[in-house]
Amino acid sequence: MAHDPLHPNSLFEHVQDADYFHVPRMLSPHGDGHIAIPQPFQTEEPIFELNTGVELIDNIVQPVHLTLTKFMVLEVVVAVIIAIVFIRLAGRMSSGDRPRGRLWNILEAFLLYIRDSVARPAIGKHDADRFLPFLWTIFFFVLGCNLMGMLPWMGSPTGSLAVTGALALTTFLVVTGSGMAKLGAIGFWKAQVPHMDLPGVLAIFLIPMIFVIEVIGLLIKHFVLAIRLLANVMAGHVVLTVILAFIAVSYYTVAGEFSPLWFGVMPASVFGATALSLLELFVAFLQAYIFTFLSALFIGMAVHPH
Repeated sequence: MAHDPLHPNSLFEHVQDADYFHVPRMLSPHGDGHIAIPQPFQTEEPIFELNTGVELIDNIVQPVHLTLTKFMVLEVVVAVIIAIVFIRLAGRMSSGDRPRGRLWNILEAFLLYIRDSVARPAIGKHDADRFLPFLWTIFFFVLGCNLMGMLPWMGSPTGSLAVTGALALTTFLVVTGSGMAKLGAIGFWKAQVPHMDLPGVLAIFLIPMIFVIEVIGLLIKHFVLAIRLLANVMAGHVVLTVILAFIAVSYYTVAGEFSPLWFGVMPASVFGATALSLLELFVAFLQAYIFTFLSALFIGMAVHPH
């Protein structure tokens, strides 16, 4: 076979970002399985390019161009859907009406759960409501991006380090900004070092070391926040791709002839992919909840350091 569906480049083509949408060949204009995205801002030379020599890492961290990609398009679609749904919902709620319809009740249940079971326990009832718009937005945006990967020929923007890194950076800015607003710039960074009764000479050496360790820990927590979401979303989609690739691999024998083995592999792969898709649907909600919960927890630690 000229094309190996199980080769890493083939597998990651289906889950990584690109300047086209990967669709069946019959749906593409040129029969190559690609629908190109218009590029009004593309540059010839990359603004940033990482060459580690490790194929897996280089596939994940793509060169940075001024290029419109499918993940950008899907993020805009998710943001527009969230804006339309909740602006309309806010208009209906402002009338003082009781919730009507399944969509209204489901969305209100999500909002109240995040407020009562995530934000207020983690941040405190007095301060939590100020951060609810941020936490609600983070939850539904991450959830929407995760669910995009469940649609045929789309993809999960949260399977890109650029997206999860930007989300984690946003949380980091909210955490440090809220902490400095509550405690003052000096007070917030001073609070990173726990109070300790140390002799003067020992304090001169230990306190700066502990401060550096705590600041590094603060950065690592938010970096892990990005990696956790990326790893869970990407891993699930890669496994799905591998399972479905077995169908193509089993279609031909080594000699290039049709293989009867395909009749057994195909239904098993479809069943496995269906079962894993249901698990991925659960993971989409779970990872959105975990990202929101950890964001709330970090905010609570910043505004209430002790």
